[in-house]
Amino acid sequence: MFDLIPIAYRNVNQLWAYILTETLKRLGLSCAIICPGSRSTPLAVAFAQQVPEIEAISILDERSAAFFALGQAQATGRPVVLVCTSGTAGANFYSAVIEASYSRVPLLVLTTDRPPELRDCHSGQTIDQLRLYGNYPNWQTELALPSADLGMLAYLRQMVIHSWERAQTPTKGPVHLNIPFRDPLAPVPDGTDLSYLQSQFQPEDFFAGIVNTTPFAIPHSRFSIPKEWKECDRGIIIAGVAQPQQPQEYCGAIAQLSQTLKWPVLAEGLSPVRNYAELNPYLISTYDLILRNQQLAKQLAPEMVIQVGEMPTSKELRTWIDATQPRRWIIDKSDQNLDPLHGRTTYLRISVEDIKAEERNLSFSSDYGKKWCDAEAKVRLVVDQTMGKIDEIIESKAAWLISQILPPGTPLFIANSMPVRDVEYFWKPNNLGVRSHFNRGANGIDGTLSTALGIAHRQQSSVILTGDLALLHDTNGFLIRNKFVGHLTIVLINNNGGGIFEMLPIAKFDPAFEEFFGTPQDIDFAQLCATYNVEHELIISWEQLQQKLNLLPITGIRVLELRTNRKADAKWRQENLGKFSAQFCL
Repeated sequence: MFDLIPIAYRNVNQLWAYILTETLKRLGLSCAIICPGSRSTPLAVAFAQQVPEIEAISILDERSAAFFALGQAQATGRPVVLVCTSGTAGANFYSAVIEASYSRVPLLVLTTDRPPELRDCHSGQTIDQLRLYGNYPNWQTELALPSADLGMLAYLRQMVIHSWERAQTPTKGPVHLNIPFRDPLAPVPDGTDLSYLQSQFQPEDFFAGIVNTTPFAIPHSRFSIPKEWKECDRGIIIAGVAQPQQPQEYCGAIAQLSQTLKWPVLAEGLSPVRNYAELNPYLISTYDLILRNQQLAKQLAPEMVIQVGEMPTSKELRTWIDATQPRRWIIDKSDQNLDPLHGRTTYLRISVEDIKAEERNLSFSSDYGKKWCDAEAKVRLVVDQTMGKIDEIIESKAAWLISQILPPGTPLFIANSMPVRDVEYFWKPNNLGVRSHFNRGANGIDGTLSTALGIAHRQQSSVILTGDLALLHDTNGFLIRNKFVGHLTIVLINNNGGGIFEMLPIAKFDPAFEEFFGTPQDIDFAQLCATYNVEHELIISWEQLQQKLNLLPITGIRVLELRTNRKADAKWRQENLGKFSAQFCL
């Protein structure tokens, strides 16, 4: 008996789409984001037929859809499928594809297309979709036109398996398949005789061997710590930007390395190390503020640096390393160049978990590490005392307070521009296991809300810290609200413009600054939220914010708006960032 679902053999397009979706289901795909359109009809119908094994979510706006998929893939560590029709629809995926490439997030992008005979002849809704995303995908190809030939179905199966693997190995990232379809696109008979397949096509044999696992990777042998590391008394470990799938194991491995070498760990605010502080007794969270004291910066100059993952955001740190020129090693499994300083750098293409743990020693063998820890204790105390005394709503305090009050394990998306910087300056080490997420690949503000919704979908109740411009840049993300399962709290810093530009020299040049850099939008967010039927509340005290974040709802989307003064926020940073360590000497 022909064992395909009935709709799959009504026409060759639907058969092709069934083979594609069934293969993905058996590989372990659990989520597909479908954007509306005509040319993608066979895939939309096939994914709908795979529900509930594959969750199929319809999202109107392609850019929002792509960033929602990016967020889902970040949260799960598994590829998410994106589907769109022909023409410019796929072009709206571009910025998310770039982010996925640089952030190493697995996406499987399926753009549907007209057949070759309808290209380059002004047929409607047709553009050149080959290599649409340039060199950003891990792999890309155009599939053959659908065919009912058994050999061609086997070809399709293997192309899908290869795409799934290339999205995850050797480095995670996007894969693009361009998929042409001829009419008819709806699941109606097309005149193709599929009855002969009834005796030839055996689904269980055809799909045998497709395994729902992460593609096999050859394990690294355990890396022995070099003698030159062990003999260095002036070394530091930089725990850079990272969002590992197993954060506790990742932080534990960094702690083991730190305690073996007796080197302090300078942990970026976007590293999970700050959220598992008890694992690492040599944790330094205030390095950006410490290094603003030139005397301390000189005294703490290292001879060796181990950088785990990407370089932190801090300009102070980068300038200090560039000036001191220590010998450097970068530990990261990817094949990417992670040294924007172009220093004396050796790459170890391994994960930090691959390093062989040795003896643990909780005391420093030199006073270099002790100086770092003393500076951390003093500056951290000043930061905490200063922040604790601030009653007015200012932008910088939000990150400091949030670091202490979220429920354990909360997924937190941190928007670009000032939020990531305030997190680096002020995020207090904790043991809450907060799971920080961010789009620091290309560092843009596109897709901020949609990414956060993707991260929160079917996960623990989540939070996003964002500025007003980043949220406004992606208000179409609110259209996802009826498909979203879970809860997202949006902590909105509304300073009516681009606060990060206030920190740059251009801020002194008016009137051009306000018009082209500050760009105030004068939006009433209460009205905006009402338009999308999203809950909104104006926060007027830090106690109110704490109450709202201590226990998060389990469903829906809400905006907690903190209104601040953009110029006053910038002035506060300019006057205070350098003061936290100014009084100290070692």
